[in-house]
Amino acid sequence: RLQRIFSSESELQREYGSGMARSIPLRLAALDGASNLTPSLGGFGLRLHLLTGRRGGQFGIDLIHAFRPIIIPNHDPIPISDDGGVDTTRVTAITILEVVDYH
Repeated sequence: RLQRIFSSESELQREYGSGMARSIPLRLAALDGASNLTPSLGGFGLRLHLLTGRRGGQFGIDLIHAFRPIIIPNHDPIPISDDGGVDTTRVTAITILEVVDYH
């Protein structure tokens, strides 16, 4: 469903409004241009952040105001760092779960 929405400007506008319809493709292009999640931390200004609680293991990315695309690494197994967290330097594929205001 998201793939269909994300690939059509009219679907993006219908689902999320005009402001988000302009921002979502920019975020997708930044993610697509990154070789792993590390450049997304600062180089693309996405403010990737690990979520906690019931969203543990998921990441949020800044979008507009409180809305965030929620992503997860698309690896089996998920690359783990020495400290037990996700090794974002080895995450080369992601899945976008949803765009939501989880606050």
